[in-house]
Amino acid sequence: MKSSLRQLPFAARVLGVALVLSTLPAAGSAAAAPAGGVPPTVAEQDVMPHLAALQRIADRNGGNRAHGTSGYAESVAYVRHALDRAGFRTELHRFEHDGRAGYSLVADWPGGDPNHVLLTGAHLDSVVEGPGINDNGSGSAAVLTTALKVAEARLKPARHLRFAWWGAEEVGLVGSADYVKGLSAADRGAIDLYLNFDQAGSRNKRQWLVVKDGPQVDATAARAFESWFTDRGFDTFDIGVGGSDNESFGNAGIPSSGFSTGMSDCIHEACDDLANVDPATETTSTNALIGVLWQLAAARS
Repeated sequence: MKSSLRQLPFAARVLGVALVLSTLPAAGSAAAAPAGGVPPTVAEQDVMPHLAALQRIADRNGGNRAHGTSGYAESVAYVRHALDRAGFRTELHRFEHDGRAGYSLVADWPGGDPNHVLLTGAHLDSVVEGPGINDNGSGSAAVLTTALKVAEARLKPARHLRFAWWGAEEVGLVGSADYVKGLSAADRGAIDLYLNFDQAGSRNKRQWLVVKDGPQVDATAARAFESWFTDRGFDTFDIGVGGSDNESFGNAGIPSSGFSTGMSDCIHEACDDLANVDPATETTSTNALIGVLWQLAAARS
């Protein structure tokens, strides 16, 4: 892996992150929960504050959180601060694109078999035209909320759990591809499965698009997501691996799955703001991720 870049100039420019995150639970002394037990559930108030924070970051940085901007830098710092406080080992992966430095954030939960990694991720950047709160603050917030629930439960998974937030995906899946390219053959082989979440809170959607088609799809994960939704009366639709961050992993032969709620009316526009996310859909998506991750964390492929 690339060396950690903890001391970056942009960290000093983050305004209000510590205050916003002061209400989040730090790593505590509660009894650890084994993977495979009953997963926790979350409510709107657990996930929507993260989206509100990303909106505020965009508002004070020219209206977006795009690659190479202060808005993206603050977004990374916000997520990282929450994870560091919860007890994760975090690392920034630096890359260059279009003459600007980019960063992906990777966080490892201590424990689990390092030869069997369950990696869960979402892209954190927006386009320059808008704040990107559904695309893809919603996926990023769902993944962050899930990671914090892992920490709160002090989960003891069989698989090693890793979480990631990719940079410069809106300009061509750059951050995820850079991460995969930087892995050794052994590190690539250790990743059993990558789960991806892109646009998890679209309004007026009651059908979840589950990544199921393609040669590099993990059938067990796809079935688990389908079952979670259908057991609760939600329809699903099968989609392929391509078109989002999981394409970088599929190209490297790493099995993947995940889901989306589909494109919103404000895709890649200034109106992709906090009002463009349906809190109920976002909460359902986050609970689906938590439920399936709890299940998959307990198994080794």
